[in-house]
Amino acid sequence: MIKLEKILSVTLGLLTVHTTLQASDKPNVIFILADDIGYADLGCYGAKLIKTPNLDKLARNGVRFTNAYAPASTSTPSRYALLTGEYAWRVDAHILPGDAPLLIDTQKNNLPKTFQQAGYNTGIVGKWHLGLGSKEDKVDFNKTIVNGPKEVGFDYSYIFPATNDRVPCVYIENSKVVNFSSSDPIQVSYRQKVGNTPTGKENPELLTLRPHMGHDGTIVNGVSRIGWMSGGNAALWKDEEMADTLLDKALQFIKEQKNEPYFLFFATHNAHEPRIPSPKFRGKSKAGIYGDVIEEFDYMVGEVIKVLKEKGELDNTILIVTSDNGPRIREGYADGALENLNGHNPFSIFRGEKGTLNEGGTRVPFIFSWPQKVRKSFEQEQPFCYLDMLATFSRILGNHTSGLDMNDSRDASGLFFDPQAKPYRSYLILQDNGRNIAVRSGEWKWIPAQRNQNQELYNLNNDPSELHNVQFDYWMVVEDFRRKVSEVSQMNKKK
Repeated sequence: MIKLEKILSVTLGLLTVHTTLQASDKPNVIFILADDIGYADLGCYGAKLIKTPNLDKLARNGVRFTNAYAPASTSTPSRYALLTGEYAWRVDAHILPGDAPLLIDTQKNNLPKTFQQAGYNTGIVGKWHLGLGSKEDKVDFNKTIVNGPKEVGFDYSYIFPATNDRVPCVYIENSKVVNFSSSDPIQVSYRQKVGNTPTGKENPELLTLRPHMGHDGTIVNGVSRIGWMSGGNAALWKDEEMADTLLDKALQFIKEQKNEPYFLFFATHNAHEPRIPSPKFRGKSKAGIYGDVIEEFDYMVGEVIKVLKEKGELDNTILIVTSDNGPRIREGYADGALENLNGHNPFSIFRGEKGTLNEGGTRVPFIFSWPQKVRKSFEQEQPFCYLDMLATFSRILGNHTSGLDMNDSRDASGLFFDPQAKPYRSYLILQDNGRNIAVRSGEWKWIPAQRNQNQELYNLNNDPSELHNVQFDYWMVVEDFRRKVSEVSQMNKKK
């Protein structure tokens, strides 16, 4: 009886997907990517001192993944892998400066292009961090920017170039800097100071937030950033208004969509440093400033849901919420976040943080909602990495995308509809801020030897905190991992 029930469950899950592929009313898709939010930062993942009622309800009525991974433990590689379906180490991806050239190959298939191919209007609002311009034609923020979201496949874009702690501190809408004035040209450098704008290193008395670990470049709104810029004063963002600005643009995009299905990539800045929430959220959380920006994020998700309800689109909208990697609580600024967590633990039982290959750096919350198709909520325990959203969405969208290159991405759609779905991959490959990798296969996780660090092997079923390295006890498992990595390396040479 148990086997029969499982077979029926899997069959119904596949039928659900098949029905989706044939439906004339294509689902809208909104992918919300938080920045540096940890596995246990949401109520539905165990947080007690941070209140996230909108996300909790979304998880309660949808699918909550317990073994979901970001493709990398840092920003640029994760975003690259999500949008391209390709391992970011293939292009040596790492955290980019704000004036870096576009990292994505505009000639290859990717996620927004796949949606365009299926008849969707595509939009991005928020953090970009994937480069602009080209190596031959360096980005000039005083002109129309070529080689950015538009060339990658987004019909509409409202972005900030890198991170909220990096210059230039401006928004770019459809390839042009918002509120740009030709009488106040913008200069940007990550090599030397430009212009006469004060810096955190030279003028610490002007700061409202003390920098930590090199965030002592140009001061904008009382906060010194990574890098230097001058000019563009009318275009500079106000940090305390950033959440509302990005939310307004995301909601505007949703409201303006009328007759065609749409895909929105909403990449918020919460909870990346500098953590400067709007006044209505400052001091609201019991977990200090860190909790404040996460509660602000929950509000933003709630407003998206509210507009979808008002438009009558919630039932047939795929809504996904996750994070680009785990957090590092004290990274760029001495904002008191670490000192005022008041017992909140963003990492749950996991070891490591942003930038590491341990679970705390790459395991993230992942919530999937599609009320029209997922009528009964469940937890998905199978390991999953959102590198595979390209092939997964392609499967859901159906024959409109047949023949498109899925790169390294694989179809994981079964996991989204069936709690008893079988593994869709034999292993997942994750990376840090470079070419160092970790491999997850079943209950095992292997981290190859790195500089000044021996290889590591963990059984995550028995040791989810990665406290006991059992590489010598299970050397045959290690050898199997070596073969897997060798296979992928050969694939890289072919490309």
